Amino acid sequence: MTFRRLALFFLLLPGYLLGQSASQSLAPESSGSKALPSAPLPQEKAGAPSSLAKTEGPPLELSLADAIAMAQQNSPRLHEASAITQRVTSAARTASAYTNPSIEVYGGHQSARPVPTPGAPGLLQHYAASQTIEIPLERHARQRAARLNIASSRSAAQAVTLSVVADVKHTFYAALHRRQQIQHAEENLHLVEDLRHRVEVEVRVGEKGRLELTRTEAELARAQFAVRSAQLEYANAIALLRVTIAAPANAELDPEGQLESRRTLPPLKELREHVLRSYPSVIQSQVDIQAARATLDRERALRIPQPTAFAEYENQPDLRFWRAGVNISIPLWDHRQGQIGEAKAAISQASAVLDQRRLELISALERAYEQYQLADQQTTSLEAGSLHAAESAVDAAKNAYRFGERGIVEVLDAQRVLQNVRGDLLDAQFARQSALVDLEELGAVAPEARP
Repeated sequence: MTFRRLALFFLLLPGYLLGQSASQSLAPESSGSKALPSAPLPQEKAGAPSSLAKTEGPPLELSLADAIAMAQQNSPRLHEASAITQRVTSAARTASAYTNPSIEVYGGHQSARPVPTPGAPGLLQHYAASQTIEIPLERHARQRAARLNIASSRSAAQAVTLSVVADVKHTFYAALHRRQQIQHAEENLHLVEDLRHRVEVEVRVGEKGRLELTRTEAELARAQFAVRSAQLEYANAIALLRVTIAAPANAELDPEGQLESRRTLPPLKELREHVLRSYPSVIQSQVDIQAARATLDRERALRIPQPTAFAEYENQPDLRFWRAGVNISIPLWDHRQGQIGEAKAAISQASAVLDQRRLELISALERAYEQYQLADQQTTSLEAGSLHAAESAVDAAKNAYRFGERGIVEVLDAQRVLQNVRGDLLDAQFARQSALVDLEELGAVAPEARP
């Protein structure tokens, strides 16, 4: 028994000693010492891009020609106009189609009845065919109305194209306008910051009072607000441009271009006659009147009954026969007065639409013409006199302030006047461009050739 206990003791002793050594080696880690930091995960390493970071490509430089081409390719309005033209073209094919004939085939069995002279029993067969004969006047009027509808849809598509191109130009130049405003606001901000720095130095050395610095700081806050406002307007203009040209949502647009050169417009009377003669909407209304008249001729021609020719053949067990004839409806109750009245009303409606479009075109032409003339005069006046005078006033005020002859208020007022004049000049230039785009949309002037 003692021997067994000694043998068991010597067998368990090495394991006990190993366990004690392991516990002693682990004791410092568990006795209040701080745990070592774990190795960082791969996605947590410094400099690794976050999964929420938005990756954008380089800015898409967009010229006016590129913007117009993108709109012509992606604009839903142009796609709708094209679909309408295709639908009307298909309707014209339908109007040219002839009425399909109808064929009847019957088969059965004939049985004899218990009568003194019964018929012969056997197979019974019946064949028949019919064809509606169209009235030539109705067919010609229907086809003429369909062809005129095609011409009307094409004129409407041309008007939509002019409108889409004009919208692209308006939004494109509006983006350029807002970006130019940002440049002017930033230039004014740099000037005010420089002026504020000079005043701060002078106040620090005791040459100027604290009030001068307060005034420049107020003007600096105003200039910073003007920059932020211009940036917000530019963002809105880019959003409108993106919608107009149907650009991808993830594309960063960077419009690049310049204003068109000044033009000398023909007399207003000459432009009015040209627009009323060649504008697509006017042509569309004129074609709609002709189409409505063709529809009236068709409704009147439909008062003539359309005959239906038919022929049949029947094979009976004891005899055979055939016969042919004509089926004509009698216009006893319906004289198509309602349809004819609707066609007459459509002619009156189309004539009223034509008159309304002429009035709208004349009003739009006169408004764009006067806006161009006034904006051109304002631009010329500002470029010739006011801008140079404001720049000279700023330079004089700065020199006088440098020599102590004037205060900071005069310098800030002169700088503010210069900024207002530059803003007025910029607004006048883009107002003239906007009026020119309206004149191009109306067809009064030809668009400037672009590479």
